[in-house]
Amino acid sequence: MGPALCWKDTKDETSSPAPHPGDPLNAAPDSGHATEPGPDDGGDRRLDTGPARGSGAAGPVIAVDAMGGDHAPDEIVAGALAAQREHGVRVLLTGPLARLSQALTALDAADELQVVAAEDNLEMNEGALASLRRPRSSVAVACQLVRRGDAAAVVSAGSTGGIVATARLRLRPLPGVLRPGLAVVLPTRPGRTVLIDAGATADPKPEMLVQFGQLGVAYAQLTLGVPAPRVGLLTIGTEPGKGNKFTRRAHELLASDPPHGALPLSFAGNVEGGDLLAGELDVIVTDGFTGNVALKTLEGSIRFAAAELRAAVTGTRAARVGAFLQRRGLRELATRLDAESHGGAVLLGLGGTVVIAHGASTARAVTSACLLAADLARGQITEKITQRLNPGRSAARSGHFLRRPLRPAAGPRSPISFKVWPIHSRSSRSGCATPSSRRLARSTATPTR
Repeated sequence: MGPALCWKDTKDETSSPAPHPGDPLNAAPDSGHATEPGPDDGGDRRLDTGPARGSGAAGPVIAVDAMGGDHAPDEIVAGALAAQREHGVRVLLTGPLARLSQALTALDAADELQVVAAEDNLEMNEGALASLRRPRSSVAVACQLVRRGDAAAVVSAGSTGGIVATARLRLRPLPGVLRPGLAVVLPTRPGRTVLIDAGATADPKPEMLVQFGQLGVAYAQLTLGVPAPRVGLLTIGTEPGKGNKFTRRAHELLASDPPHGALPLSFAGNVEGGDLLAGELDVIVTDGFTGNVALKTLEGSIRFAAAELRAAVTGTRAARVGAFLQRRGLRELATRLDAESHGGAVLLGLGGTVVIAHGASTARAVTSACLLAADLARGQITEKITQRLNPGRSAARSGHFLRRPLRPAAGPRSPISFKVWPIHSRSSRSGCATPSSRRLARSTATPTR
């Protein structure tokens, strides 16, 4: 079950992130709405997604994992179809062709959405290791579409652990990012607060919390419109010395100048669990274990409070009359606390946008997740994160998918020479040949009988 709480704003930016290079899919697209794997793929064929690949003048393309979630694929397909029909968001579905064609036919939309074949999928009870066992799962194919530039963002309601592991493997971290962070927006007053990390990295290092702060600041600037977000650290007390060794060290790092030339953070100190909904800070940083527990606690508290409020306003005739008079305020409160209308959690710090919806998402929740992913893609969230961590460096030109070159980029080229190192078997009379370096020549020369 993925995180449910996430509140967003709709931006009007028209810019979009540039496609990221990477390994091509093993699926060769054919003409029509469905694509199947082809044996003679040269690695250069790409999907025909309209006037521009990934994103462009016609808007970003969202790759939707149609097999992720408790109600997949019917609810996922219905939500993706609504996002394209009602909001103009271009969608690619990933999953088994026969099953998705059946779902589209039931919705009278057989030719409206394009399907990319993925015959495998991650189950809701599978964790991070499933990403290695299922390299052709529907979420892996969706991530690969983003990596090769055919889509700008991924939406999935599958297992959070499986999605995070697959996205880390397929998209790779941005330059300077140690681990990605999962960000959610809490419905605080008067403003809103970004909580990061909500479950992507359960046991991080203190240095990673500083980067989580940078990720949360970039997300708050884009979605909340706050020019200089204030950052706090979630721990057991507001005093600087409160907490365990981990949080005390993280407090020191957050209060000092950021490393490697990153932009400074406006660190406001420690906050307690009771301050999560106080609205006093714009970004609250914590580790993934604590953040996920705090988020699930808030979800349960909100459900309990909503049930108690419903029982109170319908218990007596006078209460029902009062509720009728306050129906507008109650409707606004229900909208603020309705997770299905606000998308999902966002995995930040990778070479592509990944929105993780709640595992029990309905069609309306999937539509909201697609809208959130499109807004983040238009706002160039990956570029903003790169600029915060590496000022002056572009995410599109970073080349973080490529290996280190054999020669330096500048300066005279020197010929590369290889030294022959003969290796003999144990049964050889001459024994193993030893290298010329004393540092490596320890006991490799073992005489044989």
